[in-house]
Amino acid sequence: MKELVSILDGNTFLVSDRRGDVEPSLDFPTGLFAFDTRFLSTWLLLIDGERLHALSIDDAESHRTRYFLVPGEPTHFLDAKVSVIRSRAISGDLSEELTVLNHSGQEMSFTVRMEMASDFADIFEIKDTQRKKGHNTAAPGENSLRLTYRRDAFHRETTITSSAAAQVDRRGMTFPIMIGPHGEWTTRLTVNVVIYGARGQDVRSLLPFAGSRTTAAIEAEHAEFVARAPKLGCDCEPMAGAYRRSLTDLAALRYESIALGVRLMAAGLPWFMTLFGRDSIFTSLQVLPFVPELIPPTLTMLAGLQGHRVDDFRDEEPGKILHELRYGESAGFEEQPHSPYYGAADSTALFVILLDEYERWTGDVELVKRLEFSVRAALTWIDTYGDLLGTGYVWYQTRNPKIGLENQCWKDSWDAICYSDGRLPSFPRATCELQGYAYDAKLRGARLARLCWNDPVYADRLEREAAELKERFNRDFWLPDKEYYALALDSDGSPVDALTSNIGHLLWSGIVDDSRAQRVAEHLLGPRLFSGWGVRTLADDQGRYNPIGYHVGTVWPFDNSIIAWGLWKYGLREEAGRICESMFAASRYFFGRLPEAFAGYERDLTDYPVEYPTACSPQAWSAGTPLLLLRVMLGLEPQGEHLIIDPYVPAGMGRVELLDIPGRWGRVDALGRSRDEGPRRPD
Repeated sequence: MKELVSILDGNTFLVSDRRGDVEPSLDFPTGLFAFDTRFLSTWLLLIDGERLHALSIDDAESHRTRYFLVPGEPTHFLDAKVSVIRSRAISGDLSEELTVLNHSGQEMSFTVRMEMASDFADIFEIKDTQRKKGHNTAAPGENSLRLTYRRDAFHRETTITSSAAAQVDRRGMTFPIMIGPHGEWTTRLTVNVVIYGARGQDVRSLLPFAGSRTTAAIEAEHAEFVARAPKLGCDCEPMAGAYRRSLTDLAALRYESIALGVRLMAAGLPWFMTLFGRDSIFTSLQVLPFVPELIPPTLTMLAGLQGHRVDDFRDEEPGKILHELRYGESAGFEEQPHSPYYGAADSTALFVILLDEYERWTGDVELVKRLEFSVRAALTWIDTYGDLLGTGYVWYQTRNPKIGLENQCWKDSWDAICYSDGRLPSFPRATCELQGYAYDAKLRGARLARLCWNDPVYADRLEREAAELKERFNRDFWLPDKEYYALALDSDGSPVDALTSNIGHLLWSGIVDDSRAQRVAEHLLGPRLFSGWGVRTLADDQGRYNPIGYHVGTVWPFDNSIIAWGLWKYGLREEAGRICESMFAASRYFFGRLPEAFAGYERDLTDYPVEYPTACSPQAWSAGTPLLLLRVMLGLEPQGEHLIIDPYVPAGMGRVELLDIPGRWGRVDALGRSRDEGPRRPD
């Protein structure tokens, strides 16, 4: 796969190659996208019929990029008489300033050509290259090209205009130019996208942030977001870089929902620029101590779209929290069930967990009261539709066998749930972490019922059910001969015995018996699961292990942050610190931006982490990982109206100082130091 460059502003993003060009791709979604539709599928620059090559790229900011280019092959660079600068920015729409510079001492003529096209592909059509069912037209105008797609009421449009005179045809624009000695020529190309609503208006115009804005306004908004977060001072440069990068990426990943017009966090670029139940909840848990204002819109949106009926097509059930919400053509015409789709067995319990954690940090009882019905419905789902076999466990099996997700846990690829020898279990399946989430949700629901809803009877019942679930789980999922918890139960109730990172989520949920926590930690940090860069999704001696397999051997930063949190909860601070150290060490090789996943190769084999081939970057729960790891190292835990600070900083990381941590206590500071450091010298 070619190295790609992306820029984004909320709902709109562009992915190109390192020359700034966009060509139709069968394996990756390059192009200009907004709300799950590709508005540019070709954006290709030629000078005198030649492609250009990149000398350098300035992509330090998420919403704009500059490319420094020359025509011809690399061997001709030293003799280049002309160079090109492409400066582009996204602020609702796309703007690109194209500058051609003549470096010779005489006047020169050039033919500048920009190839332009839009296939208006739905995000789900990119890999499948499905034939469009609507009508696509191109209409040249004076220095402008209008590209339109219609299918019944589905209407999308791309309009491209040039500030300089252009020869316009249906496939792009041509600029015959003359440039004087050491002179330059410039044009500004503006790409406007329109998402027509039922009344013929651009629906983005109804959203406060989704339309066109100046780059200065975007930069000011991002700066304000970062400024509201706690200030980090530390001796570990990779930690400082990862923290800065995380905050800027989280600022850029915010988008507005067409449905309710609220600001939400997209899951990741390029595949997941929309609301995901699981991803949004985990990201919210990670960022809660830093930017708590992100959480109420997410909880409110998820509650508003909570399942209320049985719908086999969408895997919807009463009380169930959605998996994914899409706005594209295939969802609109019900060729995909994502309007929204409910194929996740974990998001419902996680919804309850997030609301309780949010109240513990902020004291926002009013939100808990407003969402009481949704929380009760979610807890009811766990015991009814979630318990497919009536065994007291949460199971999953899609209601839509044609296009529904087979695996409805966070490891949702087809081969992620397997026996140690590589065989795949039958459906329905009950993965171990689902039971941990259900256990935690019941305890947290009991707390909310007692504290906010004045219902001690309901609280007592939930606590009793949680205790019974913990006892039952530790009996049925523990593998005495292997001394770890099974990945899942198959449809016969037999253990699926693969050794995976899922057992770390069990520590986070609290369902692990105290007597077994140390053994679980030894597996997580042992050579089969721990690569040196982090905990692998699947142990390296298992039948399906593949260090570059999506969920069968890669290392996921988000996964590791939850595991570190779980180790911390059981008092295993040194073990949690090893994961923190490995993640921050890995982040320096990605310029501070942890990707969705990277390969599970041993640290001493590669000396640096190898990125997964099609990893999302930036991705929300990877961006949230450094924040949660900081919470773990500083031992931050709300207790009543106070914040407990109990730091354990891994050796070699020095001083970690986090100022102005927001919460129900106002704002407080936290300081930690490596255990290997001596006493602080007086200033």
